Amino acid sequence: MQGTTVRRVGLVLAAATALTGVAACTSPDSSDGPAQEDPAAHRRSLAALRSAERATEHAESARVESTTTMGSLMSMTADGTLGWSDGVTGTLTITYTGGTMADTMRRLGSTSMEARYLPDAYYARMGDTFAEQAGGRHWIRYAYEDLEALTGGSGAHLGDRMRGTTPNQSVKLLLSSGDVRKVGEETVRGRTATHWSGTVAAADVTDADLRKQLTEAGVTTETVDIWVDKRNLLVKKVEKARMTTGLMTQTAHYADYGVAVRAERPPRSDTGDFEDLMRKQTGTP
Repeated sequence: MQGTTVRRVGLVLAAATALTGVAACTSPDSSDGPAQEDPAAHRRSLAALRSAERATEHAESARVESTTTMGSLMSMTADGTLGWSDGVTGTLTITYTGGTMADTMRRLGSTSMEARYLPDAYYARMGDTFAEQAGGRHWIRYAYEDLEALTGGSGAHLGDRMRGTTPNQSVKLLLSSGDVRKVGEETVRGRTATHWSGTVAAADVTDADLRKQLTEAGVTTETVDIWVDKRNLLVKKVEKARMTTGLMTQTAHYADYGVAVRAERPPRSDTGDFEDLMRKQTGTP
C-alpha cells in the first residue's frame, strides 16, 4: 500500500510541475483557422510581440494566479510568485479542485500543497498522512533531470517545460505562430490590454529547443491567447489543447512585476528525494 501511494503521489506532482507553468501540450480541437493579417499588419504584430517578450523578460518576476482543467484527470489552481532572472525560482500554493488527482490527494489528507521552485529542482510539501508513509518527511525533492523516470521518457519534457514556463516564454511561443493576429483592445482586471491570438504548429517552430520539447510531447498544434498592457507586460494568457484525457484549458493572470521572490530549500531532515523514494518502492538498491 505504501509503495502504491508514493507512486501515485509522484504522478500527481509531475502533473503539477508541468501545468503550473501554464503550458498546454497536445492538439487542440480542430476548427477553421482565423483569417490571416495582411503582410504589413503581420510585421507590426510581430514587432509588438517582440517588445512584449523583451519587457516581460526584463521584469524578472511576477505574481501568478492560474486555473487549469485537464479533462477528467484534474482541475487545479496555483497562486504565488515566480522569478526567472537565473532559472525558475518561486513559491506557489497548488490546490487540486477536481478530477482523479484531487481524489488521490484527498486520500493523502490534503488537496493543497506548497511548491517551491529552484533552478535545479522543485520541492512539494505534502500533508501529515503522506509523511506517515514516507518516513516522517513532509517534503519531496524533484530534480528536473530525474523527472524522466516518472513516465518512461516524457518526464524529461516536464522538467524542460518547468524551466521554460515564465511569462516571456508564453510570448515567445506565440511568436512562433504562423497566424498571430491582433484581436483588439480589452480590459483585464481593470487594466487596458491588447489581445493577441494565434495557433502554434510544432513543425513550424523555429526555436530548436522549443520545437524539440513540443515534438517529444506529441504536440501538433495548440491555441494561444495573450493580453499585453501598456507597459508591454503580459497580464493574461489562455492556452487550449485536446488530450487523450479530454480538453485541457489553462488561464493565467500576471501582476506585480518585479515583486520580491523567495524560495528557500526545505530542511534536509524533513525532505525525501524522489529518486530515493522510487528506489525504496521498487526495491532497487
